[in-house]
Amino acid sequence: MPNQMNSEQTLLVRSSWPAVAANADMLTVRFYERLFEIDDSAARLFAGIDMTTQRARLAQALAVVVNSLDDPDRLLPAIAALGKRHAHYGVEDRHYETVGEALLWTLEKGLGPEFTPEVREAWTSVYGIAASTMKAGAAQQLAEAV
Repeated sequence: MPNQMNSEQTLLVRSSWPAVAANADMLTVRFYERLFEIDDSAARLFAGIDMTTQRARLAQALAVVVNSLDDPDRLLPAIAALGKRHAHYGVEDRHYETVGEALLWTLEKGLGPEFTPEVREAWTSVYGIAASTMKAGAAQQLAEAV
């Protein structure tokens, strides 16, 4: 990833990933429950969506991000494209805040004592980079639509 993440943070995210991936079903259920609890407007974006498929997509997206941390030239354009698609779904910049909050909460609950302050900071950096890249992609999509 860009300079916002160092190699130690990459290692921390990668080392915590196997525990996250092993419990992906439970963690993605918890993630969406928490997101919908703290953000009614985000919950409305998922009306009529097959949440089983959506949870699988979330787990897959996280896996791609974790496995591509060392290849930003491949990862960042894919994340920007995801942001463009999310603009079509009605996702607004403010939603990225609550998604980040729900993600970190879920990771904390799922990893327990392994979710140290350093691991939290590393995941916060990953999410911050992804969210800012998605927002830039969404902004580009909205500008092109005008």
